[in-house]
Amino acid sequence: MKILVQSTGIDVVPGIIAELKTHQPSWQYFAWPSDEPCDYVVGWKPPAELFARQPTLKAVINYGAGVDAILAMHAVPAHMPIVRLEDAGMAQQMAEYAIYGVIHHHRHMQIYHAQQRARHWEQHEDRGNVQRPTVGVMGLGEMGGTVAARLSAFGYAVRGWSRSPHEIENVLCFAGLDALPSFLSGCDVLVSMLPLTDSTRGILNAATLALLPRGAFLINAGRGGHLVDSDVLAALKSGQLGGAMLDVFHVEPLPNDHPYWTHPNVIVTPHIAATTPIRDACAQIVAKISAMDRGETISGIVDPNIGY
Repeated sequence: MKILVQSTGIDVVPGIIAELKTHQPSWQYFAWPSDEPCDYVVGWKPPAELFARQPTLKAVINYGAGVDAILAMHAVPAHMPIVRLEDAGMAQQMAEYAIYGVIHHHRHMQIYHAQQRARHWEQHEDRGNVQRPTVGVMGLGEMGGTVAARLSAFGYAVRGWSRSPHEIENVLCFAGLDALPSFLSGCDVLVSMLPLTDSTRGILNAATLALLPRGAFLINAGRGGHLVDSDVLAALKSGQLGGAMLDVFHVEPLPNDHPYWTHPNVIVTPHIAATTPIRDACAQIVAKISAMDRGETISGIVDPNIGY
C-alpha cells in the first residue's frame, strides 16, 4: 500500500507521515510532490496537478472534518471518493468552546472584563434567582450532536436544528427549513455548527437573526460563510444581538481593519474552536483506508450534491 501525504502547510506533512507509520508501519508513505504511483492521498486542499500526476489514486482522505474547501476547488476527479474525518477528537473541543461561550454570556463575563479595565466593582447577578439561557445548536452531525448533548449534560435547556431529523436525549430537535423559525424563537444563545453548503451559506442573516429573542448571544464555530457580516453588525448595534463569539470568518486571518476586532460585544478567536488531533486523525485514516482496501463500505464518504 502506498500513501501520498499532502498539505498546504508542508511543515505538518512529516508529522502526519510519522504518526501514520505508528498505526500501519508496513505501508509506504510519500510526501507531495511525488510521482511515485500511490493508492490513496491524505491531504488538505490538494491541487488539480496532484490528481493529474497520480492517476492510480483510489480515493482522497480529507485531513479534516469540513469539506467545503476541497469541494470549492473542483480539483478532485468526479469519479473519485472524498472521505472526511468524523469527530477524531474534535467534537469534545467544540463542546468545550461552546460551553465556554455560553457561560461567558450567561455569567455576564463581558461586563466584568470591562469593569476590570475600568477598576470598577459592581455585581450584576442575583445568585438566588439564576436564569439559565436556552441554547440552540444548528447542525446535529457528529460534532454538533456532541455539542448539544454536552450542553444538556451541563444543565442547560437545549434545542437543536438540522436539515434532516435527529433524536438526541434531552434535546428538543427540529428539522427542515419550515421548522427553523420555531427553533430560533426559543434560542437565548445560538451555536452554529453547520457545514458550509449552498443551502447554509449566509444563513445567519438579518431575517434569521430577527427571529431570535432580543439580546440573544451568537456563537459561530461552523464556517465564516454562514454569516452575513453586515447583518450581524447591524443586529449588534440595534441590540437584537447582545453579543457574539466568532471563531471563523469569510477571510482568514481576519483583516486588521475588520469591525469585529474592536467591537465591545464581540469575542474573536483565530479558528481554534477545534483542531485536528494528529493521533486520533491518523488512527481513523488508517482504519478507513484498510476497510476500503478490503472492499468494505465505510462511513464519511462525501456526497458532493449536499456538501458533506
